[in-house]
Amino acid sequence: MESLNRMAIELVDEALDYAEELNVGAYDLENESTVLDFGLEFDGGIEAGLLLTEIQTAGMATPSYELGEIGDASVPYVELSTDQPALSLLCSQKAGWELTTDDFEGLGSGPARALVAEEDEFRRVGYTDAFDLTALAVETDAEPTAAAAEQVADLAEVEPSSVFLLAYRTASIAGSITNAARAAELATFRLSELGYDPRDIVSATGRAPVAPVASDERTAIARTTDAIAYGGRAHLTVREDADVFDSVPSTAAEEHGRPFGAVFDDLEWNFAEVPADLFAPATVTIDVIGGPTYVHGETDEALLVDSFEL
Repeated sequence: MESLNRMAIELVDEALDYAEELNVGAYDLENESTVLDFGLEFDGGIEAGLLLTEIQTAGMATPSYELGEIGDASVPYVELSTDQPALSLLCSQKAGWELTTDDFEGLGSGPARALVAEEDEFRRVGYTDAFDLTALAVETDAEPTAAAAEQVADLAEVEPSSVFLLAYRTASIAGSITNAARAAELATFRLSELGYDPRDIVSATGRAPVAPVASDERTAIARTTDAIAYGGRAHLTVREDADVFDSVPSTAAEEHGRPFGAVFDDLEWNFAEVPADLFAPATVTIDVIGGPTYVHGETDEALLVDSFEL
């Protein structure tokens, strides 16, 4: 299998070449690491958000953008499909890197995780990457620091000058788009967490609404999570039947039915305390090759109308 980081860096080069057209910024830190601003000081946009999604999935998934409806409002949706869900979604797109230093805090996703390969997903999939350049998308409300880039370089075992940090706020166009693109990833991850072998998931497609850009990070986090849990749909094609498919959608969670803003407030925004089974798309269809098709869960348009203030 080709290096996830090599494929992602080709897309990073595209972002650098067309930064002005994409409304993104790029600059070097004092240690020669490169920061690409997809939604901090720069506006970013639709194309920037879609390209960022491609980088997060190491170019092994295809995102698209189209207009739909919620209530009486026209709302854009992002759909993402991949024939390599274990690699593109679990080993790359998953937001599994808590990038924390004395002067910075952010949540990292992307192929840099595969150079470290310490999360359970890499053991299940049996994949570790090796490459001399790397990219990590970082969801944050602060500009990445040299110390943050050094952490990535040290853990990924590359030079600081080989690190590319792609930064964006949740409350940005790119933030809304890349989070909407996670429906397939969260379904794949949830199924894997239930004990299903992710290597038996042949293909995955997810679709979710793009939340309106909020005025603050907490509102944005709540909205983008609601978008998946109450408006997200996923379709998985798998090799083996199992008795856990009904537990994949968010509707299987006891806390389901409450907007995430209320859930987070009750837990004082301690994300570690949020029930993990809430982080999944609202509906999941699972096709077993040569076997049955299962459909579980349901969307909640009324909750999204309230969450999005439509």
